[in-house]
Amino acid sequence: MQNGRTTITQFIIEEQRHIAGASGDFTSLLNDVVTACKVISDMVNHGALVGVLGAAGTENIQGEDQKKMDIISNDVFLESNEWAGHLAAMASEEMEDIYHIPEGNPRGKYLLTFDPLDGSSNMDVNVSVGTIFSILRSQGDCTNPTKEDFLQVGSDQVCAGYALYGPSTMMVLTTGNGVNGFTLDQNIGEFILTHPDMIIPAETQEFAINASNGRHWEEPIKRYVDECLSGAEGPRGKDFNMRWIASMVAEVHRILMRGGIFMYPIDEKMKAKGLQGKLRLLYEANPMSFIIEQAGGLSTTGRERIMDIKPTDLHQRVPVVLGSKSEVERLTVYHNEFAKADAT
Repeated sequence: MQNGRTTITQFIIEEQRHIAGASGDFTSLLNDVVTACKVISDMVNHGALVGVLGAAGTENIQGEDQKKMDIISNDVFLESNEWAGHLAAMASEEMEDIYHIPEGNPRGKYLLTFDPLDGSSNMDVNVSVGTIFSILRSQGDCTNPTKEDFLQVGSDQVCAGYALYGPSTMMVLTTGNGVNGFTLDQNIGEFILTHPDMIIPAETQEFAINASNGRHWEEPIKRYVDECLSGAEGPRGKDFNMRWIASMVAEVHRILMRGGIFMYPIDEKMKAKGLQGKLRLLYEANPMSFIIEQAGGLSTTGRERIMDIKPTDLHQRVPVVLGSKSEVERLTVYHNEFAKADAT
């Protein structure tokens, strides 16, 4: 306790006490993840003062230009979590293959996947960025795991969370027992429970999508957005606001706080490139879906529940539609109607 406030460490330990036979490994692993996020938060906050802005001059496995902080954040996560003996291996959006625990270090029963700096293109213009992570149980050989060990459905996640580096640094977590938010108190270097039992408002008047891709959208997305833009005079009978931050962490956090729907759908441009979506299933879609569903929302590709998808590749991409339950359900109906009409 810190002056009567609950720290994230205390919260995790209390959660562990409700699990029969818990060894403490999971609690220690989460503490290592928290430490990594504190280090990244400090670097993000200092920005140009410590020379972490700008392009790195390299590309990641997806062929995307990396920022300096993409590489630095990835290294921070690896170094913070490779030594304590809680993990069998790690996988990152920034690395082609899985990361094996170095020789000489003990191994554990968990797997860690992460996007070390979501929305890193926002760094240079001082807009919110974040970290996304997911914890799985190792289903195979903990001493020499393979990438197939990571290819688990999202519903098998033990824990998912994100850190938001904004006006304040927050961490939001779920272990399958609701969603809780913690704010970093810079004075004492601790995350403090500030948002217990987060629930997404069921109704909303906000939607988030990259409207510049509108000409490429499938009909269900066009229909939904057109109805929102029609406002009070349209079929929805109310005015909507559109938001787009280009950082999934920031978009999801806003939805958790005040409702809304986030859409990164598949479109004709992606199909022409042979892509199945934009966002990565293991590093972005699954952990955020876990959080959203635990907070009372829904998450889908438009055609199926994201956490039911069996991954086939470490860097598999999927369409993502998530947020307030009523809006996601409406868009799912539109997709189903479109599929039936297309089939006939």
